[in-house]
Amino acid sequence: MNAISRIIPAEASIESRFAIEGMHCAGCIARIEGAVGRLPGVAAARVNFGAHLVVVQHVPDLAADTIRETIEALGFPAHVMRERETATVQDESRALMKALAVAGFAAMNVMLLSVAVWSGAEGATRDLFHWLSALIALPAIAYAGRPFFTSAWRVLKRGHTNMDVPISIGVVLTTAMSLYETATGGEHAYFDGAIMLLFFLLAGRFLDSMMRARAADGVAALLERVPAEVQVLRPDGSTEMRAAADIAPGMRVLVAAGERIGVDGVVETGEAHVDRALVTGESMPERVTPGATVLAGTIDLDAPLTVRVTAVGTQTVIAEIARLMESAGQGKSRYVRIADRAARLYAPAVHSLAALSFVGWMLAGAGLHQSVMIAVAVLIITCPCALGLAVPIAQVVAAGALMRAGILIKDGSALERLVEIDTALFDKTGTITLAGLTPMAGMPEDAAERSALRALAQASRHPLSRAIRDALGDAAATAASDITELPGLGIEAMVGGERARLGRPDWVGTAVSGTAVTTACRWGDRPARLISFADMMRADAPQVMAQLTAMGLAPLMLSGDRLEAVAALAERIGILGVAGLSPADKFAFIDRQAALGKRVLMVGDGLNDGPALKRAHVAMAPATASDVGQLAADLVFFGDRLGAVPVAIIAAHRTMRVVRQNFVLAIGYNVLAVPLAMVGMVTPLIAALAMSGSSLIVVANAMRLRGAAR
Repeated sequence: MNAISRIIPAEASIESRFAIEGMHCAGCIARIEGAVGRLPGVAAARVNFGAHLVVVQHVPDLAADTIRETIEALGFPAHVMRERETATVQDESRALMKALAVAGFAAMNVMLLSVAVWSGAEGATRDLFHWLSALIALPAIAYAGRPFFTSAWRVLKRGHTNMDVPISIGVVLTTAMSLYETATGGEHAYFDGAIMLLFFLLAGRFLDSMMRARAADGVAALLERVPAEVQVLRPDGSTEMRAAADIAPGMRVLVAAGERIGVDGVVETGEAHVDRALVTGESMPERVTPGATVLAGTIDLDAPLTVRVTAVGTQTVIAEIARLMESAGQGKSRYVRIADRAARLYAPAVHSLAALSFVGWMLAGAGLHQSVMIAVAVLIITCPCALGLAVPIAQVVAAGALMRAGILIKDGSALERLVEIDTALFDKTGTITLAGLTPMAGMPEDAAERSALRALAQASRHPLSRAIRDALGDAAATAASDITELPGLGIEAMVGGERARLGRPDWVGTAVSGTAVTTACRWGDRPARLISFADMMRADAPQVMAQLTAMGLAPLMLSGDRLEAVAALAERIGILGVAGLSPADKFAFIDRQAALGKRVLMVGDGLNDGPALKRAHVAMAPATASDVGQLAADLVFFGDRLGAVPVAIIAAHRTMRVVRQNFVLAIGYNVLAVPLAMVGMVTPLIAALAMSGSSLIVVANAMRLRGAAR
């Protein structure tokens, strides 16, 4: 979408958000942005098609109700959203699902009855089948067609039109003529064509609605990571629980060990390790001391902290990440499915041809009945079933092939966008590497020492202790007593009658060399043992990067980790890397690439990658990714190998070739069939058979994609 905007100083504007109903195509988006953007005092109007909302920057003197009335005057019900309210499409999805179920049930039964008529039933038997079809189809069409009829009537009342208008005309006219033919004992009725048309249209609209709901869930899941209540420290030293929304900057809050932090702030007292994976994506916790900054949504791992609040609610970093994800979704909604783009021209043309046929035959003296029958034949033979199936059937078959290869497609349009990419960006931790750290050197081999080490490791919640436990496998633990965990230092206990320590190397009694992540352990008077850790790289990462380079996609690694760790891994896999990036930095990097005309594939896994995944032209995430990472991605791959990335790209190219072939078949069919129907050489019965045949041809062509992921 090209959002309407004009220059108004940012400090002189406010933002209003409106939930919109009834948007179904790019034409709706353009009309809303155009009308709102022309209002005096509006700086920018952006439609988020995925969330069904409009974000408007405007001067304070322009009332939100004025903007809402402007939107509703176009035929789109709207309401002003509250600050933390999220637009939802769940009600719409449920309504579409019910309508789809009714249309599907009716279509199956009417088609069964139609088979008897097509097979040669005559006289009273044929009339009985027509009346039975009418009894099933009429209430089903009235119910299942409501999304289209309501939308069409709403815009027609205000002197506008949309794609639902010709759809409604076609369904109503076909149904009316079928009822007339049934009542007068006519030879043909077309209830099957009307209800099948509604079924296919509802299927596409329901899938779109589900995608929007999933996108909204991604933002909601991110915001849910912030606690609803925090513990406020009073001046007299006592504490009370308050809703996070009631906290103001300058207040002091107490964060207990193991709690998720509910505000952005600065540590006043205490030292602790903080899990910042939500923001940086890195598994290694960061040690914070007085004066350090902590962020909402991160976790205090091992000691209480007193934090002076600097930001709450919508001003926190995690709220900014959510806003970036939402605004990025607006960019992705520019990509309209191929079938929708074709249908914007197709539907008006079809109904114009039907009207032209009717007028032409009336002027030729054919009479009302014959003229209407020919017009109906034109409508039926040009039913957009084949055209509507051209994209989704190819996507469904390709999605099945990719699923068998361990790749889940969440949005069929991702295949269309995947063939357009020219740049591949990868997060480091959890994407190129597997999640977490693994001990690389210093682990004991002696069984007694391994048992003692496990006793210490299983008594600690520290991520490095968890990594040690995983590396020790099924090793038995020696009995431990007098266990003490010292925040910021490590854990100490009596193990096998000896004093043992596991923690910071200088506390345990050994020096650290190099920049690797390390911990140390010691039993009694034995020399301290230094254990170093590293990210575990996915086994096929170098080969995948070489393959993508050969495909001309210029892979690059983006990471919030330290420069040394990023540089070392980038050298191992043979690509360039950029270190120390925040979620906003990754988002801005992709935004700059887009401004240069690049089509970016982003592969990431963490909550911190959410904005970047949403802003990318297309996004992939491993199945081990966070909930928000998976929700923001278009494709999710399973297993420990990165080879899913080039497999998906190759399958996307094969799929789009089949889609283009399907369009040629569907359009070629209409180019041949429409003139025959317009000159009266095709009866409605033959038109219905031809329409079904064109759909079967498209389906058969798409079935060749069953091996697309090989």
